[in-house]
Amino acid sequence: MSKPSTADRSAAGSTPPVDLTRRPSIEELRAVIHPEGMLQRRSAEHWAGRLYMRKISLRITRVLSTVTVVTPNGLTYLMMITGILAGAALIVPGIAGAVLAALLIQVYLLLDCVDGEVARWRRQTSLTGVYLDRVGHYMSEAALLTGLGLRATDLLHREGGSAHWEWAFLGTLAALGAILIKSETDLVDVARARSGMTAVEDSASVPRSAGVAKARRAASLLKFHRLVGAVEASLFILAAGIADVLHGGLFFTRIAVVVLAAIAMLQTVLHLLSIVLSSRLR
Repeated sequence: MSKPSTADRSAAGSTPPVDLTRRPSIEELRAVIHPEGMLQRRSAEHWAGRLYMRKISLRITRVLSTVTVVTPNGLTYLMMITGILAGAALIVPGIAGAVLAALLIQVYLLLDCVDGEVARWRRQTSLTGVYLDRVGHYMSEAALLTGLGLRATDLLHREGGSAHWEWAFLGTLAALGAILIKSETDLVDVARARSGMTAVEDSASVPRSAGVAKARRAASLLKFHRLVGAVEASLFILAAGIADVLHGGLFFTRIAVVVLAAIAMLQTVLHLLSIVLSSRLR
């Protein structure tokens, strides 16, 4: 998934702490936690955040604004747990597992918004929060794709007395790809920081080669790479689960494993090339 709350967590505040004994109005809160232009940054804000989740998170954050026992980092830990549980839920057979996983990912997304909003409102942003946020994304997406692979093995209904572990392997491969894609992005900042350079600008992501730039724009229009993100993957898995109910067996779930593994591996290579051939490392 994109980083709906990383920008929130990293915006260190220099102003005095707000009054935590008074619940702010929606307008007061929005002015601080959703500053002008934030929701329009497509490189930092997930489409689900812009479409509906930020409207929900705004009201949850308002309730939590005076609940001092709840900390931004505590919300991030809860986000991690929820994301991992979504992957574990896929082991539950039938449509129930797919529905539960999709619902848990929505809660994961909500917490991913709320933790940063609470941090921004309370002026409690920190490097630890940014780090935990990124680790939470890694763990949750990997857990979801690994869970999909285990779901496709049909552990509870083994055919011929043995599980089909090749599906678990493909799910793990998809999870590895999802982690590598995120690490490729994050390692750009690591490489620049170790070289004494500032954070990369969005404009530097455009490949220097005109041909590669066109290919990147075409891939961006298709948006197939988004399928390995937690929100998109959970909905894709749910659709496969519904199709399996109508068709019988795990045919569509297993197709989903193959598709997501193929996309993850292909995107790992394409994303690496996109970075190396752009100005992000210059």
